[in-house]
Amino acid sequence: MNPTPGLPTLNDFGHDPLWLSIIKALFIFVFLMLGVLFAVWFERKLISRMQHRYGPNRAGKFGLLQTVADGLKMGLKEDITPRTVDKVVYFLAPVIIAVPAFLAFSVIPFGPMVSIFGVETPLQLTDLPVAVLLVLATASVGVYGIVLAGWGSRSPYAILGGLRSSAQVVSYEIAMGLSFVAVFLAAGTLSTSEIVAKQAGGGTWDVFGLEIPQPSWYAISLLPSFLIYAITMLGETNRVPFDLPEGEGELVGGFHTEYSSSLKFALFMLAEYANVITVSGIAITLFLGGWRAPWPISIWEGANTGWWPMLWFFIKLVLVFAFFVWVRASLPRVRYDQLMAFGWKVLIPLNLAWILLYATLKALRVPESNKAFILTLGAIIVVGGLAIWFRFDTLLQRRREAKAAQIEEEFEQLREEPEAGGFPVPPLDLPHYHGVLPAGQASTAVKEVTSGSN
Repeated sequence: MNPTPGLPTLNDFGHDPLWLSIIKALFIFVFLMLGVLFAVWFERKLISRMQHRYGPNRAGKFGLLQTVADGLKMGLKEDITPRTVDKVVYFLAPVIIAVPAFLAFSVIPFGPMVSIFGVETPLQLTDLPVAVLLVLATASVGVYGIVLAGWGSRSPYAILGGLRSSAQVVSYEIAMGLSFVAVFLAAGTLSTSEIVAKQAGGGTWDVFGLEIPQPSWYAISLLPSFLIYAITMLGETNRVPFDLPEGEGELVGGFHTEYSSSLKFALFMLAEYANVITVSGIAITLFLGGWRAPWPISIWEGANTGWWPMLWFFIKLVLVFAFFVWVRASLPRVRYDQLMAFGWKVLIPLNLAWILLYATLKALRVPESNKAFILTLGAIIVVGGLAIWFRFDTLLQRRREAKAAQIEEEFEQLREEPEAGGFPVPPLDLPHYHGVLPAGQASTAVKEVTSGSN
């Protein structure tokens, strides 16, 4: 029996009849497909408003049918396949990218226990004791599609985009996984439905005998984890400012350069927006209270019962997606070295430091814990970590200074001896650089000016 009526637990899953599981799976598929259509329209419309434009306004009311027309156009266009591609990999790559996004959404809860055709069931396809790890695993599979798209295209720009994506996803997936650790420590579970249930009431923190009220949403009580996840979900989905795998200014189109605007290209676009919706759903589930109504709507007793929670979930989803659009309209694309340095040198160390601090505070809350030993151990780890960081930072700084000095020395040599670089460099101090023309050209110019004035 469920100890809290209407609130699903792990025991409520695995008992649905087959027809009900099929209905739930079809709902997730239709929801993501329609969500992608809405997301494309909403992004174009919101960005246009930010730039004082109208955006789509011809096809259908408010331009709502524009994305439908674009999808039909890409599906019906002629499919051009380059002769040098690896055809098997070339055709499988778009599918490998799109499928994991749909699988990850199977563990996202939409609401509490409801009655569907007389069967009491949770508004969630399935749940696992390690459901969040399933999400990370499916996200890791998705990057294979990008890498294989670049490799199978046999194009230098596509391969560079695929390599960039693999390095980027590895870097930011580590930071994303670490941002979940504090949530696991706070909730005591990896089940998505139970994490939502843990955010129903905030409780209190007992720190050195002082009771501090704890907010219910982990986005507030675990603010560093939430901020880091908000950054990593941009890198995980290859969105601005981290859309380096498809950098148009330097890689033409990146990993999908050799894919014409056909059905395969449409699968890439579908996968991108489906992944954005999926990571937004994860953010809502782990940090923003899931399907539970925000305050002050939560004051209403029926806000978190029945089918109403689906409405709160959809509203939160639209707001989180609007954050993606706002970032795209506001920030420029970063350089690739800045992207990697930010992931490895900023996000991961900050995450580790925050996890250490939160774990220490949580251990101090245990009544029978040895507080002196915990504080001493934490201080030793912090001091050791800072010592290692300063040591490597000083070493890297010396290397950067030596490299800069070497480059400056080379430039100084080239200023004095332009031919020292090994390239045929013309003299850099010719008369015409200073506006002085040779005698023949000067007389011709005077004649032209004289004839023009006459």
